[in-house]
Formats: sequence, C-alpha cells, structure tokens
Amino acid sequence: MKKLLLVCSLFALLSSCGSHEKKGFNVNSNSPEENGKKDLSAAANDSTVFLSRPNGILITGYSNHRLVPIYKLNTKESRGKIRYYTGSNSFHRTYSGAGRNDSNNWHNNYMPGFEAMYGYNLVNVEHHHSQSKESTALFEEPILIKTVYYPSYSNDTLNGMPVRRDYYMISVYDENTNKDQFLNTDDLRRFYLFDLNGQNRTALVPKNYSVKSSQYDAANDYMYVYAVLDENNNGVAEETEAVHVFWIDLANPEKRGRVY
Repeated sequence: MKKLLLVCSLFALLSSCGSHEKKGFNVNSNSPEENGKKDLSAAANDSTVFLSRPNGILITGYSNHRLVPIYKLNTKESRGKIRYYTGSNSFHRTYSGAGRNDSNNWHNNYMPGFEAMYGYNLVNVEHHHSQSKESTALFEEPILIKTVYYPSYSNDTLNGMPVRRDYYMISVYDENTNKDQFLNTDDLRRFYLFDLNGQNRTALVPKNYSVKSSQYDAANDYMYVYAVLDENNNGVAEETEAVHVFWIDLANPEKRGRVY
C-alpha cells in the first residue's frame, strides 16, 4: 500500500468577525471574580473587565465526557455603542482522499479519531462528566488556546481498523515568555496531553520550544510536530533559530521522541 502522508498545518487562521482587537490579554492587572471564578483585565490601561463566557459543548466519542469551550468576552465600539461578542467554535477539517476510502474513513476529521477545534480568544476548556455532573477547568488560570484535539464522535477507521482515542491534546500560549506583560501569540506555544478526565497534564514538546506546525503519518499513526528551539532564551520564536521535529505515537502518546 502506498504510504499515506497528510500534511496538517497547526497554523490555520483563527475565526474572525471584522476588525478584531489583538488576540490575548494583559497578565499583570488586578483580577476581579465572576461567579466565584477569577477573571483578568483586558489591558493595563483599559477599564473594560475581562469576563468569560462558554460557547457550545464539544461532543466527544465517550458519552460521559464533554468539553465546554470558554471564551474571553470581547468588546468593540460601533456607532458610539459598546458591543460585546465572543469567538465561536470552528473546526479544522480534511477533505483529501486519504481520509475517505475503503480502509480509511476519517469522516473529514483533522486526523483519524480526533476532531480539532479553535476559536478567537479561546481562554480555557472545562471538562464535564455527565454521570457525576462534575466540571473541572483544564487550566487553573485563563490562557490563550490555539487548537483542541479531542476524541471524535464519529466511528473513524485507519488502514481498515477502528480508531478510538482516549485523551486530549491542546496547543496553547500559557506563559508570558517574552515578558511584554501580555499573553498572546508573540509568546512561545506549548503542546500538552490530558487524560480523558482532563487531568494529568503532560508536555508533549519541551518547554523551551514553540510549536509551529504538524504532519500526520497515516501508515504509522504518528504525528510529527515541528517546533522552534528558543536558543537565546528570550521567550520568542525567531526565524533564525533551529527547528526540531518531534514524533508522537497517537496509538500510545507515552511513546514519543525527536526525529531531527
């Protein structure tokens, strides 16, 4: 069988709605609380409070496990009035033949067994257990999420075999690495693994790297992750810095290493 190799970019554009403010938020301002949960200010010189709102439910392939995307409540002025809006759930899809043949049916998902969602100013995700009715935020504080990979609801197949994932992968900006007082896409992007309950967070790529893109290897069910090494430790991924490639065995993500 001819080896199938699907190239998937982790840098697809975030959804937009006109002239957005810059993605991210100030990390040094006082943090008011809403419904008992900590909130952040939009900017150091802005009196607009950074409130958060849920938007939709992500239906995983496990009936007891649901994810709730949490968005920053954004503001913009229109005709002299302040208007409020949040980002909306968008999904990465693949429509290549590799995902739609007799032995490979990914139902147009980003990778077999995974759906991949993103949204403008997505700042957290909560895990909800339908049986126990308990909800837990995956991150202790609001961060900036790029992509959430979660077990697909569809019955995907790879090389003629069913594919069922039992974990989540999330790429995020979770630290003000460049020390500019803002958490945004200018910082290093990390990549984490969570178990099905949204716990036991593990770094899939070392902390001193910034994830740039990925590539899927269908023959081996591997994900290759391209990441920039922060060689000068200034918290910024620069064009002149080294790019390394990491492999992750999606059938067992505990197995991973570096290719290059």
